[in-house]
Amino acid sequence: MRIAILDSGLAAGHPHVGAVADGHSCVSLANDVLDRIGHGTAVAAAIREKVSDAELVPVKVFDRTLTTDAATLSEAIHWAADNACHLVNLSLGTANVAHSALLEDAIQYAARRGVLVVAAHRSDDVRWFPGSLSDAVGVTGHTDVERDELLIAEDIETGRSHLVASIYPRPIPGVPRERNLHGVSFAVANATGFLARLCESLPHGLKRADDVFALLNDAA
Repeated sequence: MRIAILDSGLAAGHPHVGAVADGHSCVSLANDVLDRIGHGTAVAAAIREKVSDAELVPVKVFDRTLTTDAATLSEAIHWAADNACHLVNLSLGTANVAHSALLEDAIQYAARRGVLVVAAHRSDDVRWFPGSLSDAVGVTGHTDVERDELLIAEDIETGRSHLVASIYPRPIPGVPRERNLHGVSFAVANATGFLARLCESLPHGLKRADDVFALLNDAA
C-alpha cells in the first residue's frame, strides 16, 4: 500500500515511522519534506502501527504552522492520485464552504483513479471539507473509542455514513494519553491504518468511498 500523508512532512527514520518514500512538497521549491513541527510524523506513526509494511509518502502542505489553503490541498490530492498512491490521509480540512467545489473536484479526480481520500468529517459541530463530501471517506473522533476499534455512524445533517475512530495517536511510554497530542487528526490516521489493512486483504482493494461503507456495514 502506498499511503500519501498530506501534512507537515515526515521525519524519516523516526523509530515509530521508519523509512519513507520519496514525496513532494507543495510549499517548497526545494521539495523539502522534512517535518519541523511533528504533526505529520505523529500521524504517520499511528498509520504505521496498524499497517507496518505500507509505503508512506510525504506530501507537504504546510511547514512551520498548521495552516494551508484550498489550492494547496487540491494540488496535493492531484499529486497523490497521479503518483500511484492507494490512500490519501488528510488529517485536516477547512470549514469554509466556499472552498468545497475546488476540493470536491480534487476528490472526484482521485476517485476516478481509484484513490481513496480519508479526511476529517466533523469535529465540535464543525463540518470539514473535503472529508464531509460524498466521494471522501469522512472520519470523526471520539474519546470513548479505543485505538483498536473502528465504528460507523450516520451524519444527521447530510445523511452520509462516516467512520468513528480514536482521537489518540500512538502512545508515548510514561506519558498519560490525555497529555499527548490528540484530536480528529489522529482519528483520521487511525482510520487510514485500518483501511490500509482492509485493502491489503482484498483481491482488488477498495476504490471508492461507497465501497468502504458497504463492505463495513455488511461486516457489522
